[in-house]
Amino acid sequence: MLDNRLERKMKHLRKWSRRTNTPCFRLYERDIPEFPLVIDWYDGDVVVWFHPRTRDDTPEAEAAFRQLSLDHITRALKVEPEHLFEKRRQRQRGLDQYERLDHSRSARTVTEHGLLFEVNLRDYLDTGLFLDHRTTRAMVRERSKGKRVLNLFAYTGAFTVNAAAGGATATRTVDMSNTYQEWSRRNMQLNGFELDGAHTFEQADCLQMLEAGPRGGESYDIIVLDPPTFSNSKRMAVNSFSIERDWPRLLEMTLPWLSARGQIWFSTNSRGFSPDSALVPAGAVMRDISKYTLPEDFADRTPHVCFLVARAGSEHAVDLRIARES
Repeated sequence: MLDNRLERKMKHLRKWSRRTNTPCFRLYERDIPEFPLVIDWYDGDVVVWFHPRTRDDTPEAEAAFRQLSLDHITRALKVEPEHLFEKRRQRQRGLDQYERLDHSRSARTVTEHGLLFEVNLRDYLDTGLFLDHRTTRAMVRERSKGKRVLNLFAYTGAFTVNAAAGGATATRTVDMSNTYQEWSRRNMQLNGFELDGAHTFEQADCLQMLEAGPRGGESYDIIVLDPPTFSNSKRMAVNSFSIERDWPRLLEMTLPWLSARGQIWFSTNSRGFSPDSALVPAGAVMRDISKYTLPEDFADRTPHVCFLVARAGSEHAVDLRIARES
């Protein structure tokens, strides 16, 4: 079953990939219950995440399932073992998913909508490029000309690269990890952007920064806000953060940083996230735009939800007119 499923999906998505110049895409996501795997295609390389199976009650059973899965994947996708990267997906708590797993330096460069990004297929649980936000990044790029852009919880700065490519006059990239800030800088340099005064990078606790508020009338026309679902990291200013509990306060702290006609691009991959409109902070409007931000390879899934937030009286800022990625 897995062989057939992978072959059919690859045949369909490869045609779409060539038509849209999208060489990296989600190929399989637990489509068959007996094979709880997530498989991504990175322009010839394959990354597979193994999710826990309750039936694997012994190490021997787990090892047998792992080898069976790898045999199916290499045969169906016609890839050599050196192009197959495997990871184990356990329950993650906030920033844990970004911790280093290895030091093999398995980095390579891939393209997305004409831009270059460094990915690491082995050393971290995630690769450095969240494929489900491909369309969201393109939408931010289309709206960035002449804008000041703030990218919070920035990870490896893919939104920043897109904003700069779209003609942003200034970008500010904020993340708690110096490792990922250096990665963001490399991504900018890959695309020919000078790391000068127009593009700044700040290692900081985003929650602490937001709570402190902007200085001297500082404001941004686009704010990208994609926080962790949950975190109890000792590096964060608060004891714990939960997006489902704390999203109203998060938006309340972000609004003072927003220009009068600006947009907050707020997203989360919390699958149970369903915000009560009555909790939207006073002075703000919020619109669910998730149906616009999910690309073709995630069309039958809900990897994230995405909202546009603007100041009340600026309803035009949450009025999207954009076709889906075709």
